[in-house]
Amino acid sequence: MRAAVIEEHGEPLAITDVEYPEPEPDQVVVETKACGICRSDWHAWQGDWSWIGAGVPEGQILGHEPAGVVAAVGEDVETLAAGDRVAVPFHLGDGNCAHCREGRANNCETVLPLGLSEYAPGAFAEAFPVREADFNCVKLPDEVDFAEMAGLGCRFMTAYHALADRADLRPGDWVAVHGCGGVGLSAIHIARALGAHPIAIDVLDSKLERAEELGAVETINGADVDNAPREVKAITDGGADVSIDALGIAETCQNSVTSLGTRGSHVQVGLTTGEEAGQINLPVDVMTMQEIDFHGSFGMPLVRYEELFSLIAQGTLEPSKIIGETLSLEDAPETLAAMDDYETVGIPVITEF
Repeated sequence: MRAAVIEEHGEPLAITDVEYPEPEPDQVVVETKACGICRSDWHAWQGDWSWIGAGVPEGQILGHEPAGVVAAVGEDVETLAAGDRVAVPFHLGDGNCAHCREGRANNCETVLPLGLSEYAPGAFAEAFPVREADFNCVKLPDEVDFAEMAGLGCRFMTAYHALADRADLRPGDWVAVHGCGGVGLSAIHIARALGAHPIAIDVLDSKLERAEELGAVETINGADVDNAPREVKAITDGGADVSIDALGIAETCQNSVTSLGTRGSHVQVGLTTGEEAGQINLPVDVMTMQEIDFHGSFGMPLVRYEELFSLIAQGTLEPSKIIGETLSLEDAPETLAAMDDYETVGIPVITEF
């Protein structure tokens, strides 16, 4: 089968033939129908995350935002059958650790990130295996199509968890979103749908225009102002209630924290590059005196999918609006490379394999 593989970090992905997977007893093999191309794929391709012991090896098949159809079933799998339409969260849990048992599989003690671990080949391929399939596969409602689910796969569900769970977003809150890539645009749409007032901050007008289409009530071009946090505080009369760093560089993280008002909540969604290597200076005295909360947010617990699907069925959330373009597998190398300069708008999704 065909797959997009890292042959060398930073060099174009290779579209090559690899062996079709056979399921282990606990696994299913999923035929890929759609898969998003995410900035996390870009990080892996660049060779990032060695500073936390999570560097992705050369030879890896990327792709962690998939939806597809079960093609083969391991002998121990009980709840899935060939032909089932499924979504697969990128954080593959073991189903047995304390976090998984308590409904927080995104924090699994032995998590295997799909497409980002040599033990979990990804979905930039015609098919891919899923460990502990009874636990990790989510059956896809008929009203959610494959491309839409791929748009949900990492960035949208991460933004939902960040706002609804980690920040405890409330109607009427002001939300500053720093960085309007896929996860940032998702946060804009979700915040507005949940009754909040999102402010979009980016340096590209094309992304700010898309943010307005998705519900941003105000936009700030960081390249045109001296102090983006000051602009947020002027708009909100004192500071945002919630602020998200959706990019992961020092400037956006620091701006996010300093955009907040007293007792505001910062949520860190973006992961850092080699320049920061996971270390960013923060104004801790201000955070202490203003009782500012700092939250990390990684994926979304599996138990939250039902609520997310319900909101989509009601028309409250429309993840299809975040999709930027649909592509073929051959387009993956060029699309990933375009993320060097933050050129992609919305979530690009591979639909042809």
